[in-house]
Amino acid sequence: MGRREIALTLNGTQRRIEVEDQVLLIELVRGLGLIGTKLSCDTQVCGACTVLLDGRPVSSCTTLAIEAGGRTVQTIEGLADGTKLHPIQQAFIDRFAFQCGYCTPGMIMAAKALLDEKPDPDAATVRHWMEGNICRCTGYGSIVEAVLDVAHPERVGEKLP
Repeated sequence: MGRREIALTLNGTQRRIEVEDQVLLIELVRGLGLIGTKLSCDTQVCGACTVLLDGRPVSSCTTLAIEAGGRTVQTIEGLADGTKLHPIQQAFIDRFAFQCGYCTPGMIMAAKALLDEKPDPDAATVRHWMEGNICRCTGYGSIVEAVLDVAHPERVGEKLP
């Protein structure tokens, strides 16, 4: 198998890492101890493995690690500022937008990408954007409400119609 060194920015830190050509991005980040990214379907269907690659959500279970060379990767561990949670993380807690929590990191990363691109989404936009992330525990309403709480802090606590 071929090996090569790649340079990337991982959660704000410049890294040089030697990887085999066939290693997936999820294997790379989890191998570095960033275990918040979850492997579930292994086929780019469920969204549990979502990370941001240059700010865009990607399924790390089907993205080769070498594709991250020269790029920026952000995982769920890269969102918090020390002990201070990112507003999206806090909103998921405040809205009880998770049950088992397995899909939550992927959901939060997808929500971050949405809010970075469209900071003022409505509920329909949030639902459409999050279609690639499956949760088998919740009813999605609390997830949509959590994302909208971050986008529209003046409406925190309101229920969706």
